[in-house]
Amino acid sequence: MKRFSVLLLLIAVFTGCQKSADTPDTGKLDPQIEEAQLERDLEQIKEDGVLKAITVYSGTSYFLYRGQPMGFEYELLERLAKYLDVELKIVVAHDINELITMLNRGDGDIVAHGLTITNERKEFISFTDYLYLTRQVLVQKKPEDWREKSRAKVQKELVTDPIELIGDTVSVRKHTSYFQRIQNLEEEIGGDIHVDTVSGTKSTNRIIREIVEGEHEYTVADNNIAEITSSYYPRLNTETEMSFSQRIAWAVRNNSPQLLEAVNDWLAGMKKDVDYYVIYNKYFKNQRSFRARTKSDFYSKNSGKISRYDEIIKENATKIGWDWRFVSSVVYQESRFRPNARSWASARGLMQLMPATARELGVIDVTNPRQNIRGGTKYLKTMYDRWESIPDSIQRIKFTLASYNCGYSHVVDAQNLAKKYGKNPKVWDDNVEKFVLKLSFPKYYNDEIVKYGYARGIEPVTYVRQIFQRYEHYRDLIPK
Repeated sequence: MKRFSVLLLLIAVFTGCQKSADTPDTGKLDPQIEEAQLERDLEQIKEDGVLKAITVYSGTSYFLYRGQPMGFEYELLERLAKYLDVELKIVVAHDINELITMLNRGDGDIVAHGLTITNERKEFISFTDYLYLTRQVLVQKKPEDWREKSRAKVQKELVTDPIELIGDTVSVRKHTSYFQRIQNLEEEIGGDIHVDTVSGTKSTNRIIREIVEGEHEYTVADNNIAEITSSYYPRLNTETEMSFSQRIAWAVRNNSPQLLEAVNDWLAGMKKDVDYYVIYNKYFKNQRSFRARTKSDFYSKNSGKISRYDEIIKENATKIGWDWRFVSSVVYQESRFRPNARSWASARGLMQLMPATARELGVIDVTNPRQNIRGGTKYLKTMYDRWESIPDSIQRIKFTLASYNCGYSHVVDAQNLAKKYGKNPKVWDDNVEKFVLKLSFPKYYNDEIVKYGYARGIEPVTYVRQIFQRYEHYRDLIPK
């Protein structure tokens, strides 16, 4: 199945670590950017069944929180993929300066990250209709005793007009519209502003944090990023405007007019829906949520942790030879890391063990995380061993997961149906999974070769797919 072609390699090699980059822009174009090198428009995307979206690992675009992929761009992309009826594949840019290069090189179909619309960029890419308007602001630190001073006295110690930056140093990434804005500002005010160029792999959040820590004096950011970040750092001031309003958009290659039209049609509908503004406010306006996330150990930009059970999962994943991040995806799918979770069928705990299964595995207290994960991973290994006839290791893992979810015998029934109808009984994708789905219909579960009857086939099929999709997020954002 094409939508899992990349995931197969990911599981096989079990590698991955991701640098971060967080900014809504890539301003002045990198001179190495080339024109589109790939012919791939909506027709090819539909045929492939996958939309490849380039974005950045950031505190607003795409990140993990308590095991859940989140972000403004990520949530919109999920809805866009559903609208286009394709699977979503996230392609993370290691360096934000390379977004447009990656697009034109064919690494992805769309840049799903806030780009400022400029005439210079239009020569290389096609912008979607704008998502929102923003403006650039100066980020600076208030004096140390700002709480004891009146607002008027604090203002006197701050830069309140860009002209006051003459002779000062502002820290920004070079290939951004912030850098370009400083250059234009020098011409406008007739004075020199020194620029401290920051690495393209440094996030805007990180640069802002370095302002708080005293490593830089000033930086420039879009006001929505600056304001939500300053809610966590009350000593910051983001009131001094550096630009007029600017349009922020996504982009596709110039040779993808069908995709551009489809995205714009979807976007026009989204912006009429309250859901769009709920998502925007969630990431750019909800200060309480941002502060809670930023303080958490399970915010991927803080610690590289997925859950409070990481060490237990690592210990038991090692015993069965699986990537701990993959096992974490299984645990999230089962219980969302809730040790007291209970299903309608009386399965309990982090890995949702049935009472009889728990007893067989020696699990005395199913709500005990260590016992439950030990038992659950042991059961995964038991299922994996039962599928030794499956030659491909990734397909074997999929058969294992399906068996864990709906029972080994139902999967065997689906295998027998697949063989009867001319499909490969040793391949899950597009073969056995189709007949697991058919076990919900009388024609198939009443077939004489089906020994265990009806099964709610959509559940194991969705289960397998979502675990692999979530693992890809974990692999991209959490060090192994």
